[in-house]
Amino acid sequence: MTNDSTGRPRALTIAGSDSGGGAGIQADLKTFAAFGVYGTSAITALTAQNTLGVSAVHVVPAEFVTAQIEAVVSDIGCDAVKTGMLATSSIVEAVVAAVEALDLPNLVVDPVMIAKSGDRLLDADAVHAMRASLLKLARVVTPNIPEAEALAGMPIQSRGDMREAARRIAAFGPRAVLVKGGHLPGDEVVDLVYLDGVIHELVGPRVAGRHTHGTGCTFAAAVAAGLARGEDLVAAAEAAKTYVAGAMRHGVNLGHGHQPLDHFWRSAILD
Repeated sequence: MTNDSTGRPRALTIAGSDSGGGAGIQADLKTFAAFGVYGTSAITALTAQNTLGVSAVHVVPAEFVTAQIEAVVSDIGCDAVKTGMLATSSIVEAVVAAVEALDLPNLVVDPVMIAKSGDRLLDADAVHAMRASLLKLARVVTPNIPEAEALAGMPIQSRGDMREAARRIAAFGPRAVLVKGGHLPGDEVVDLVYLDGVIHELVGPRVAGRHTHGTGCTFAAAVAAGLARGEDLVAAAEAAKTYVAGAMRHGVNLGHGHQPLDHFWRSAILD
């Protein structure tokens, strides 16, 4: 697949909708736009959600998820794909089938399992399906510490544990694993990229504050945007880390819980 006639790269997000606008499809599309990438979407679930938590979830039938993907790709195409909340094993399997049948490039799997509020977003069968079939198709999988613990089947309490978890997750078949270290204590946040048997450490200062809603979605979407633009993975991850840190520092003071990021902090659209 190639970029459109204007030369603009395209990225498809396959994820849940966040009615509060801070995470999920909404965060992904804002992030794509901030990187100059044309964003399209296939919605897997509707959530009634705000900064305090998720009050209801309506899962989209798997066949309709497939229909959305096929409609977008057959006409608009894509240069990268990012998955988020997939909810059920049937949706995971539908996404796997679509990625294989349509030969979708640069698959970034964000293994969304639990919302920032603690609400569970992926059932146990779907976790198994992700391990068994989706990860082997990924250009990169981007778990945070709790997600990496679930995928690797081990506790993570140190940077050494992150390395071991990345190696274990790599055994499921993704080309690369990016373990985000924000849940570990310390003044610095270290993210690890495990690529071709080599560990790359991405180090940055911790950003304090309540503007954390949608950080994982935004990070993975920024990586997908970089890949869509033709960047190599490590460069895309470094740019994503810088972008998310800035979006947190310039976060929007809305809501009474985990507050949203400013996805357009570089262009001051929200000022």
